[in-house]
Amino acid sequence: MKICVIGAGAIGGLMGAKLALAGEEITFVEREGPHLTAIDKNGLNLLMHGGEKFTVRDFRTCTDMDKVGKQDIVIIAVKTYQIASIAVKMRTLFAPDTTVITIQNGLPWWYFFKHGGEYEGKRIHAADPTGEIEANIEPERIIGCIAYPAAEVVSPGIIRHVNGNRFSVGELDGSHSDRVKEISRTLCKAGFKSYVLDDIRAESWLKTLGNLTFNPISALTHATMTDICQFSASRELATHMMAEAETIANKLGVQFRHSIEKRITGAESVGQHKTSMLQDIEAGRELEIEALVGAMIELGRLTHTPTPHINAIYACTKLLGRRMPGD
Repeated sequence: MKICVIGAGAIGGLMGAKLALAGEEITFVEREGPHLTAIDKNGLNLLMHGGEKFTVRDFRTCTDMDKVGKQDIVIIAVKTYQIASIAVKMRTLFAPDTTVITIQNGLPWWYFFKHGGEYEGKRIHAADPTGEIEANIEPERIIGCIAYPAAEVVSPGIIRHVNGNRFSVGELDGSHSDRVKEISRTLCKAGFKSYVLDDIRAESWLKTLGNLTFNPISALTHATMTDICQFSASRELATHMMAEAETIANKLGVQFRHSIEKRITGAESVGQHKTSMLQDIEAGRELEIEALVGAMIELGRLTHTPTPHINAIYACTKLLGRRMPGD
């Protein structure tokens, strides 16, 4: 299949490189810079958690979507706040049946599309403030995907896989369509675990609990996942934030299959891993605050749910973002 991966960073690079190794026709769209230069010169180098090393060269790279051509699948692997600026150009990749896979952290802009109930069709503004994404990526194209691997770009052209191997996928309406089953098979062929879910939103919530808490706390403290979980005060803070989010989820009809304590224990087992937001802090990149934290506050207001702990962390992280170089 022709697959365009927009963003060759830690997760996009990992996905695209392994799909290329499995024989798919991969094109990376990546901005100019040291990472792209290294990829073009030396290939994409994967350092896998199990000790395997791969140098992958069988793919195309491009900085201009207009030159890529129509694709069977488009994987959006950039931060949520970057999507609006490329949404119009992304349409050049779309044939009538092109599928768009979204793997962003946090609750997605499309959450209430094909959701049913009183909020049907409502856009999450924190994830798509201007409506530019909604206007250019039809909900009918979208397959939700929850990315569980942890990875990081350790130097230009080199991605280190920390742990995790699962990319769960699902249609927004919960159906097991031919296309979502084919995507699952394709990801499995590339060496990932991929399950077709009846409720992709519930799975999104489960991962969002971690994104909501560990990402901003790590950015503020420079602590790893294990550090946060093993210090009683930060563990308690994460628990309170997750409890507020769980109340919102319950009001929206979502029930978690794991307790908050089990979710935190699972995060602790990841080890000395730096969250993506801490990696952004260290690299001087813009922080993904709205999609990870602001969206939860928005849904708290929507469902009339108090979120005092989340609000406090949001305020501190927003201030941190404003004080970063370049802001």
